[in-house]
Amino acid sequence: MEEYKQVGKEKLRMGYTTGSCAAAASKAAVQMLFLGAPIERVSLMTPKGIALDLKVEEICFDGKTSVSCAIRKDSGDDPDVTNGVLVYSKVSLRDVDDVVAGAGGASQMAEAAGQADGEKIHIDGGVGIGRVTKKGLEQPVGSAAINSVPRRMIREAVEEICEEQEYDGCLDVLISIPAGVELAKKTFNPNLGIEGGISVLGTSGIVEPMSEAALKESIRVELNMLAENFGKHLIFSPGNYGTHYVQNRWPEFAEGDIPLLKFSNYVGETLQFALGAELRSILFVAHIGKFVKVAAGIMNTHSKEADARVEIMASAALRAGASAEVALRILDCTTTDAAIEVLLAEDGRDTASEASQAEDGSLLAGPDTLTGKTMQILLEKVLYHLNRKLGDDVEVGLVLFSNTYGTLAESENVEALLEKIRSHSKADD
Repeated sequence: MEEYKQVGKEKLRMGYTTGSCAAAASKAAVQMLFLGAPIERVSLMTPKGIALDLKVEEICFDGKTSVSCAIRKDSGDDPDVTNGVLVYSKVSLRDVDDVVAGAGGASQMAEAAGQADGEKIHIDGGVGIGRVTKKGLEQPVGSAAINSVPRRMIREAVEEICEEQEYDGCLDVLISIPAGVELAKKTFNPNLGIEGGISVLGTSGIVEPMSEAALKESIRVELNMLAENFGKHLIFSPGNYGTHYVQNRWPEFAEGDIPLLKFSNYVGETLQFALGAELRSILFVAHIGKFVKVAAGIMNTHSKEADARVEIMASAALRAGASAEVALRILDCTTTDAAIEVLLAEDGRDTASEASQAEDGSLLAGPDTLTGKTMQILLEKVLYHLNRKLGDDVEVGLVLFSNTYGTLAESENVEALLEKIRSHSKADD
């Protein structure tokens, strides 16, 4: 496809989603089912209003009752793990009277009757399409992980051909992505509770290169899933460092699913998602290198947005009683760990012995030391900005840590929040 998007100084080529591939493959398959002959290309209008003209691959006729084919995913210049995979659709004729007559149970009878009453096109997922195993996702537990917009695109594409052919019967549509079994390991799906494959996604039908919207949406979806399955009291962390800290400090979280959301750099958006999910408490566990920025009200911690780490630490140190000389030494640092080393040295601490990577919850420095006072000031400023965004409806706790120096500061309510996380479920709320 030759549609482009300007991203900064670059002109990047757009692609099309797995949802578009599934819809186009379904449309091609049903066309060939009625024609009884292969076709080379298929057209599809995406929800974004961009028309696609796609090559049809891997055509297979199964007598006169079903046809399968594939469309190859093209992600354009977006670094998508699904780029180049084949998305298959198998469309089969189905006699609803035969299904009802042969139904072995009430659920099958009800399903068949429902399809006869209006859902004549039944869409399901095959090999490489994940299955939903947890509540809180867009599709119910047990369903194929084919989101609502792709489902609508598939249905409309198939209905278009049925109307042209004046066909009023029932069809089964089976979407498969064989490569999805392995690709799923590189996606958020295992965290979300989608097992066995990838999801068929897309809201516009078009992949926009370097889009942050998709990542933010995956954070929102994961948050809703966690709230649905663990309740309204959760742990938030920017990334893997926080997960490791939680698992090491609180061993009950070391195995299996844990009530922890990783939100990357998107602090502000994640706080809005938390309000939307009606959370009641959040324990933030964050590396100082990321969250020191939040102490200055910075709500996107990516370095391209803002990088004032040592400036913020120097300011906090001055408020804690540091001399101008100490503040200048902090300003000359390139990392937060180096700045902490300056503070420890000023306290007369042996920085080599402090670098124990302790994750047992013991604080690095006492409250009367320059290091301890500086960390407490940073903690209070971060809490101020988080509470300002969340308001009074969400109780907030915070642990600041360093991979090198362990726990730096934490709010007084950490253990109380952990008890809520351990004991509360959705039913309890």
